[in-house]
Amino acid sequence: MIEANIIVIALISIALLMSIFRFIFAEEIYTKILATNLIGTKIVLLILLSGTLSVEKDFTDIALVYALINFISTIVILKYYEDREKHQ
Repeated sequence: MIEANIIVIALISIALLMSIFRFIFAEEIYTKILATNLIGTKIVLLILLSGTLSVEKDFTDIALVYALINFISTIVILKYYEDREKHQ
């Protein structure tokens, strides 16, 4: 079971690197915001998977708080750019 978790962590890490490259090479602001949200979601998954390998059980709480911050910040940034486009 531990080997399966390590393989999944490696695959999510590769997907995280692909999302970072997508963020770097994206031209539109909304694509960058979406890539940032995707990076945050993958980090939450990595936190949860690393928590399964550890004895500590606090990883679930940390991942939940990080996911909420990621969601709220994405909504705020999208609202900011939406209002900014309306005023231009």
